[in-house]
Parts: sequence; C-alpha cells; structure tokens
Amino acid sequence: MPEVPTASSRCLRWRDRRHSWRRRSEGGFDSGGYLVDELPESAAKGFVLAHHYCGAYPAAVNRYGLFDVRGGGSQLVGVAVFGVPVQPGVLTGALPTLEPYRESQELSRFVLLDQVPANAESWFLARCFAQLRAAGVRGVVSFADPVPRLTSDGRVLAPGHVGTIYQASGAAYTGRATARTLTLLPDGTVLNARAAQKVRRGEPGHDYVERRLVALGARPPEPGEDMTAWLRSALVAVRVSRFRHPGAHRYVFRLGRNERERQRIPLGLQPARYPKLADASQPELF
Repeated sequence: MPEVPTASSRCLRWRDRRHSWRRRSEGGFDSGGYLVDELPESAAKGFVLAHHYCGAYPAAVNRYGLFDVRGGGSQLVGVAVFGVPVQPGVLTGALPTLEPYRESQELSRFVLLDQVPANAESWFLARCFAQLRAAGVRGVVSFADPVPRLTSDGRVLAPGHVGTIYQASGAAYTGRATARTLTLLPDGTVLNARAAQKVRRGEPGHDYVERRLVALGARPPEPGEDMTAWLRSALVAVRVSRFRHPGAHRYVFRLGRNERERQRIPLGLQPARYPKLADASQPELF
C-alpha cells in the first residue's frame, strides 16, 4: 500500500463505499456553490451507510450535510456526524473540563462524495464547528486510522490516513489511541467489541449485526438460541481474522470564537508533533 504524506495534493473521496482521490490540480473548491445545514437522522444515516467504507452508523448527537447548490438545485454531497464514542473517557480524557456529549463530542463520520472538488474538507468542517459552537459544544475529538484496510480477496477497502484535514484545521494532535486487537470480517470491516456485545445481550442494534454476519456466510440464529454460542460459531463460519492495531491518531479541536477562547479550554493529554505518513501496510493477521 502506498503511503500518502501529509503534504499530498490528493483528497480522499467516497462513493458506494469505494474510495477515490480528487487532486488540487483539477481545480479548487469554490465555496460559493455550497452550503452546510443540519440533517435529520434518516438522511445522515442513509448517506453514511451507502458511502462510508465501514458500513456502520454511530450514535449521533449532531449531523450536518454539505449541499451542492450550483445551478439552483440542492444535492447532498457530504456528511459529518458528531456524537457519542464507545465510552465517555474518550472525551473526558482529552477534554477533562467539558461535559461529555453536551459540551464535547466525537467526530464519528466524515465523508464527501467523489464529485466534491479538492480542499472542501476544511471549509465544511469549519462550518460544522460554527454550528456546534452555537449549540454549546466547545470541544471535538476525532481519530484518523493510519492502517490500510483490505478485504479477504485483497481489494483496498480504505487507505490509511493520518488526519491531514485535521492538521490543516488546526487540531491538537495528542498521540495514538490505545493499541488493541480487532476482529476483521472478510469484507474488510471491523466487528467491534460493542457490536459483539449487542449480539450477546440482545441489545438494540443486535439484529443489524446478525444480518451482517449472515450475509457473510453465518447461519441465522434459532429462536431462543444462546447468542454467545451463536456468535462464536458465526465468527468461525465467516472466517474472521484478528490483527493487532497500533492505535488510531487522536486529534482534539477546542472550539471558540478566537484563539483566546480556544486556549482557555485545557487539554487532558499532552500535544505532540503531527504524524506525517500513514502506516505502510495492514498489520499481520492472526
């Protein structure tokens, strides 16, 4: 997998869960033809599930859309979702003085279609932050996964990235998140611990996870079946792989009207120098 340096002229884009690149040499982004507005849950979820590589929608609090209004129309061409991370410590560790979920949120999904010109990211993100700030949000945590993700047949599902747009937008880099072992499905997506827990406990959302596994080759669960045992057999049936992830890059945005207001929000983690290159290849599977 090629490494993409921070100073690259390529901007990552998506359509139908497949990535592509837009280059600055093709012509830059003209903000006069676009606007940003809040989105209902259904519109944001539909867009993310259709285009983002992970094939999953997070617990959302605020959702914003980038609309192409050139020519008098209004087409949704990008979505940013801010919401609830797996645990509140993701927010309180980075922004200890802010109330999680109300004053601090995670940027969980950020996806632009391939028709959006290069350099649209920072403009879109800045407009999202302005609306968040007006709603009382003062800090945002986001992660950039530097590990390329491949399907079982070798197709590149997602290239690794170091968070170039976060760096360009002035985020504080606070190192990598905790290294962890991930369960990789044959389609290149990850079955995270929270999704597995939903299946074992029958929590809301378990049926979506079960359908994903059945679509990949697992048998449907029987009524009244022990779901812990079913999940174990399903993971064997779909032939999952496990790999040790070195940890995603963590970025923290402090939202304020000016630099003075931003600096008054303390960081709970020590800032570090920006990373420059994505990981060269997917870690060894086991």
